[in-house]
Amino acid sequence: MSSYLSDVEEVRRVIQLYIDGSNGDVAKLKEAFHPDALMMGQIVPLGMKTYFPFKTFIDMVAAKPGMAGPNYKYYVRSIDVTNDAGVAVVAETDFLGCDFVDYFSVAKIEGQWKITNKTYTCTGLTPKPLKIGYWKIRGLIAPARYLLEYLGFPY
Repeated sequence: MSSYLSDVEEVRRVIQLYIDGSNGDVAKLKEAFHPDALMMGQIVPLGMKTYFPFKTFIDMVAAKPGMAGPNYKYYVRSIDVTNDAGVAVVAETDFLGCDFVDYFSVAKIEGQWKITNKTYTCTGLTPKPLKIGYWKIRGLIAPARYLLEYLGFPY
């Protein structure tokens, strides 16, 4: 049982590396993720789907740190491990102007827990107090703009 508990705590530490790293600390992201990790998900309100190697996200964070909004919060909903495989579920609010639920696949590789996959979905846009119509529209497209701009799509 103590091995199970230590594995759960180690996965929690790796998820914390993701949380800390995703707002600009690329070294923590590289420590958390396996080099071949993938990221897939969608921002339903914007009709946007993504699928790319996690290195692309690391490059995006390096180019534009500070993507977490001023009201950013997260909650680790669950962690479960069996032997050298596991999952973690994290709810985030106000990241890139959206609220997300992230599903992380984790694996113990050569004695170290690593994130091997992140699948996410946007559960809604983070409300922002805006006074002018233009800024309301801009607030809705800003999250997608970051991804589209980075991936080289015209917006």
